Amino acid sequence: MPGSFVDGEVLDLPGGPIEVHDPATGDLVDTVADVGADGVDRAVQAASDAFPDWWATPASTRGHLLRDGAAAVRDAIDELAPILTSEQGKPLRESRLELSRAAETLEHYAGLALAIRGAAVSDLDRGARAMVLTRPLGVVGAIVPWNFPTTLLSNKLGPALVTGNTVVAKPDETTPLTTLRFARILHESGLPAGVFNVVTGLGATTGQAILDHPDIRKVAFTGSTPVGRHVMRTAADTLKRVTLELGGSDPLIVLDDADVDAAISAASMGRFFNCGQACLAIKRVYASESIAERVAEGIAAKARKLVLGPGDRTGTQVGPMHSADGRELIEAQVADAVERGGEVLAGGGRPEGDEYGAGHFHQPTVVYDPAHDARVSVEETFGPVLPVWPVADLDEAIARSNASPFGLGSSVWTSDLAAAMQAAERLDAGYTWINSRTKVYDELPFGGVKQSGYGKEHGEEALSFYTEQKSVVIRT
Repeated sequence: MPGSFVDGEVLDLPGGPIEVHDPATGDLVDTVADVGADGVDRAVQAASDAFPDWWATPASTRGHLLRDGAAAVRDAIDELAPILTSEQGKPLRESRLELSRAAETLEHYAGLALAIRGAAVSDLDRGARAMVLTRPLGVVGAIVPWNFPTTLLSNKLGPALVTGNTVVAKPDETTPLTTLRFARILHESGLPAGVFNVVTGLGATTGQAILDHPDIRKVAFTGSTPVGRHVMRTAADTLKRVTLELGGSDPLIVLDDADVDAAISAASMGRFFNCGQACLAIKRVYASESIAERVAEGIAAKARKLVLGPGDRTGTQVGPMHSADGRELIEAQVADAVERGGEVLAGGGRPEGDEYGAGHFHQPTVVYDPAHDARVSVEETFGPVLPVWPVADLDEAIARSNASPFGLGSSVWTSDLAAAMQAAERLDAGYTWINSRTKVYDELPFGGVKQSGYGKEHGEEALSFYTEQKSVVIRT
């Protein structure tokens, strides 16, 4: 049984067993322990002990160590990808893409090591000047979900480590195996013991212990909005800082002057990648009335061609959903959309065939014009289901897009620059792509508005969420 990784060692910490199953077959992959508060306390102690020396390490050296770790991850992609596919379900190609992206994020923050700046204020008063020092927070807790366990970890690990913090991370209980190996690889590449620790367990036990621990100064969390609210409430008890990257219901708007074929391709990729299980997936499409049916049928045609199967099978383009509960939720949302006037153009349910019987498979699905208060409109659809609606004009598209509690990403397809900029300014979202696929860049700040999150990941802006400023007055 893989143990938690604490203070540079694999430790078999006590705790009830948690089974990790392959979403494509239901087979048992491995078992880990739910280490709970005692395991978290041991990891926090290791991180606390390592913190003074890590903070004292020059920023340039921290950057070099992070870059070495990223290189080691790249070298291990062929080893890590099958592990990730077996526990998460995504096709091997997507696992390799995810791991490459995780390494890229670490490389990005390694390059920002010398961008950490303080400030100086002269002539503050007669005979007085001042400095503003930038300091790390201390021990950071990182709680990471199952859909992208390594990239969403790197989003937190990169800025935390390069600014001098130490980290205790908890992967989701269903996807701990890649993260445990990831931590060992970083340590073997030169990251000092105790700087990055991984504990395993359930959210209600191990995760809660991270939220409650008095020596953790910040929690970086990615997950659902309801759990994000709980994280924020709990963190208030000890005044922990938080970064929350939460749910989304990202709209894609297609106007009648757009490159429609390109928009259709972007919608298909943005919805069905990772079986639609992404916070930044395209989850709603609003198209001008004159092209709406063409857009919907174009996406449906692509959905029907996608090859569904186990992630480790050659040719698979869409793997299983991660869990039975997730699939049941999607099925209920599709049924509601049909009951409320939606027309299923592709997919609609579970695929037929013995090869799919043991896994959590759901067909890539397109639903045309359900009621605007159907569940696929007002809830987050975390799976391979995409509703498409006709709209009269840009104003209606923006109004429909904003009629959501979420505000993570958004997309606009048009050849009218004025319309594109109007949409970019008016859409309630932390990210807007114009005539572009939904690619996230490390160079740009990323974070949602409304109930999609708090704080920023990516960009230089993320560094400020892992540091604090201290004012120093010097009188001569």
